[in-house]
Amino acid sequence: MAEGEKARLVAWSRELSAVHQRLREALRVTEEALAGGDEAEPLTRDLLVFCHGFCTALTGHHEGEDRELFPAIAATHPELHETLRSLEQDHSMIAYLLTELRAALDRGALRTELVRHVEGIGAIMENHFRYEERKLSSILDTLALDADPKGVLGPL
Repeated sequence: MAEGEKARLVAWSRELSAVHQRLREALRVTEEALAGGDEAEPLTRDLLVFCHGFCTALTGHHEGEDRELFPAIAATHPELHETLRSLEQDHSMIAYLLTELRAALDRGALRTELVRHVEGIGAIMENHFRYEERKLSSILDTLALDADPKGVLGPL
């Protein structure tokens, strides 16, 4: 294997870690935005953008993994079937929680309710990311997937 090819292969684990860091940062910014202001005040347009943007980015990340990354891993590592199924179940649970957050935003929920939603999503998201990185990083170091990282791991 040529050195340039090795660098390309190793990039998938780095890409995944980098996307997770950007999603963690988007969550942090959203949490900080929710922390400011009076609970009785209506949400500002900026805060709505943060929340909806975070939801969209996390959803895009998980949809890309389910559509492209996990099938590529399953094709070469059938022994990871249960791990991938568990990760997909996490995606489904997080999607449900994001839907609940969007519904709370749409009905103009108070900040305390939104904070609870975001904190719950953040806790599950972090646990999911750590598990995913622990289980898949070494596999991703050798994955020969010729695809656009934004299509595979989401737009963020």
